[in-house]
Amino acid sequence: MASEATMTIIKMLETLPEQVQDRVVEHLREYIEDLRDEALWNESFSRTQPNLVSAARRVRKEIAEGKATPLDIEKL
Repeated sequence: MASEATMTIIKMLETLPEQVQDRVVEHLREYIEDLRDEALWNESFSRTQPNLVSAARRVRKEIAEGKATPLDIEKL
């Protein structure tokens, strides 16, 4: 069963000429794909965030202990 929001969009689309409907649908497809990609990124980031925090703490400790050296970008 379609939600009320979906039905509202459908009713709005039906008032437009078919050519314009096609353009709107294409924009919606792109927008929905962007939202899906963003959701996947957020999920992936939330799973790896503890590892990133741990790595950052380890690096800060190494810097404080004088074990880290600056990265020479010219040598890369």
